[in-house]
Amino acid sequence: MLKYSVKRLLYSAIILLFVMFIIYTLMYVMPGNYVQTKAMELATKPGATKSADEWLADLNRQYGMDQGIIKGYFTWLKSAVKLDFGDSWKWNKACTKVFSERIWYSFALNVITMFFEIIIAIPLGIHAARKQYGFADYFATVFSMVCISMPSFFLITVLKLVFAVKLKWFDLTGMIDPRIHDSLSDFGKFLDIAKHYVLPVITITIISIGGLMRYTRTNMLEVLSSDYIRTARAKGVPERKVIYSHAFRNTLIPLITILGGSLVSLFSGAIITEQLFGLTGIGQASYQSMVVGDIPFTMFYLMFISILTLLGNLLADLLYAAADPRVRLS
Repeated sequence: MLKYSVKRLLYSAIILLFVMFIIYTLMYVMPGNYVQTKAMELATKPGATKSADEWLADLNRQYGMDQGIIKGYFTWLKSAVKLDFGDSWKWNKACTKVFSERIWYSFALNVITMFFEIIIAIPLGIHAARKQYGFADYFATVFSMVCISMPSFFLITVLKLVFAVKLKWFDLTGMIDPRIHDSLSDFGKFLDIAKHYVLPVITITIISIGGLMRYTRTNMLEVLSSDYIRTARAKGVPERKVIYSHAFRNTLIPLITILGGSLVSLFSGAIITEQLFGLTGIGQASYQSMVVGDIPFTMFYLMFISILTLLGNLLADLLYAAADPRVRLS
């Protein structure tokens, strides 16, 4: 197991170096207008002591963009290893500081969403497989396809119209109610924030459960048609034990693939959902930074997403080996 883990970790490190090079190359070949605009902004600030050309040269030098792609990449990589990603042009503070201030809002949102996704999608997928071609199966199939096909911005608009505009149960946007938040107790402030998380959680849950439900149903159907399941039933093993102790355990590897990929969403934020609901998470910060051409934060965010993706795949590989020892031999 140790040899397998080290091997996968080395593969991930090599892939990360290539991904970071691609990220740097994309930023390097971007139109110079973004950098020039930032240089002009710095030069026109009150008390500025440098011209726009001097600021432009400084910005290019800071990220190695005056040295060519290869040398510039290693200059940026050297700073990245030290966790020095420079200051965000949009937020006027260190990229890591922006990240630390916003990440936990996104993390809380996606942990809650993942919890509801798992407790809703997996049981429904199992039940649909058990009742193949029955009402429950058809309902789960239609419902999952609707969830998969539903654009998040459309669902958000409908939820806002119904629950915020018509019923007035929730605010249209924001994480707090500014009219009463400061006068509330600590627990009241917590409830105020929780209230503003309800619609975003519903949105992401509805969009997410369709794929996991279909995946669970498909794999359960395949396992339930296996010879050992028929043998277990013929021997009189209780149906509940057949389903959950024998069949479901053998669908874990496909489900691990799905859940391993969910690690990215836990920390990367739901960009569209956070932006439209006005949640100050990392997803909203990344969206607004990309719109204005905030190269430092965009590079940091893309690298962070790449690391999370590799960690998710690495975690899934290790869980494969734990669930099925034969994986270690392949």
